[in-house]
Amino acid sequence: MLSASSTPIIEATLPLVGERMPAIARNFYSRMLTAHPELFDGLFSRSNQKNGSQQQALAGSIAAFATHLVANPGTTPEALLSRIAHKHVSLDIRPEQYDVVYKYLFEGIADELSDVITAEIADAWTEVYWLMAHALIKLENGLYAGLASKNALAPWIVTDKTAAGTESMTFTLVPADGTPVSKSLPGQYVSVSVMMPDGIRQVRQYSLSAGTGTDVRVFTTKLDADGEVSPILHRDVQVGDTLVLSHPCGDVTLADGDGALILASAGIGCTPSASILRSLVERNSQRAVTVLHAESTSERWAMREQMVDDVDQLDFAALELWLENPVEGADDGAHTGFMSLDNVEIPAGATLYLCGPLPFMRVIRNQALNSGVPAANIHYEVFGPDLWLASA
Repeated sequence: MLSASSTPIIEATLPLVGERMPAIARNFYSRMLTAHPELFDGLFSRSNQKNGSQQQALAGSIAAFATHLVANPGTTPEALLSRIAHKHVSLDIRPEQYDVVYKYLFEGIADELSDVITAEIADAWTEVYWLMAHALIKLENGLYAGLASKNALAPWIVTDKTAAGTESMTFTLVPADGTPVSKSLPGQYVSVSVMMPDGIRQVRQYSLSAGTGTDVRVFTTKLDADGEVSPILHRDVQVGDTLVLSHPCGDVTLADGDGALILASAGIGCTPSASILRSLVERNSQRAVTVLHAESTSERWAMREQMVDDVDQLDFAALELWLENPVEGADDGAHTGFMSLDNVEIPAGATLYLCGPLPFMRVIRNQALNSGVPAANIHYEVFGPDLWLASA
């Protein structure tokens, strides 16, 4: 709980700090990564730093946390913290690293707020930081304790590499050593560490696209020609090579129950939907499932064969497809253009899972809300830094 002395200070300064938080975040990362360039090795994404998305995500999360403390005394934003904690565990972030972040974050705050900052303001925002840090550390400790091994990262051997659509690749891996392996939940992801040509390891998160067992990992990645990691995975990594993977993480997972499901995705965002669908098939589920997917062309749909086959195996599943450029005769039955829920039947009490580009998810979420789907029943997965908060 935010202290009585800090609450009015945070409330009064939140508009200004929120306005300047993007600059604070840029200042912080510049200071920290200049002092500790080794943090790029296996932790921070150079691509996300370059395009500014990591800075935007940090700014959004701190501002959202502080806003929640003021508006909801005695509580914390559980969904926000859970999402961050899972990402941290997938990167093997430990409690002592919060001290490093604090040092450079508050140097950035002092610099960017030099015209207004006082000792009282600094103390109040220090309290906000450590309330957030300690809440995250508690969550992360619980997640680490639930892993099958105290080692958060382990080597896996690539046993299969198969084209998925025209732009994606599916990798199948098995454990390379005796490190105990955690079971995955439908919809979760793993961090994949890849060695760059300059000897620096870069890490990306990829949703597991099939299977929830402990003896295999399957993930599918779309080629980003301007990226660092996916070109190496697509071009250089071959069957027999070893990759370092985290335990499965992610809090956007299929909940138990018998209520209706709607899986809405666009592009490579289909991978969590594919994982959830496959798990329903493995359970011989009788749940009603509506699968909605959007692509530019059917050939680009990375998980097309798997998802179509799985829908066919479920007694109460239906599939609708939207294509920007359908081919007459080959894509009969597909909608033309962008996905819309206008003519989609949404069962009462349905739970919606969303994954795809942020503009797509915002549109579909708003349509779902307008259709009567409760906000608590809408879950979304973001690939990369979560910019939903930063732009909310």
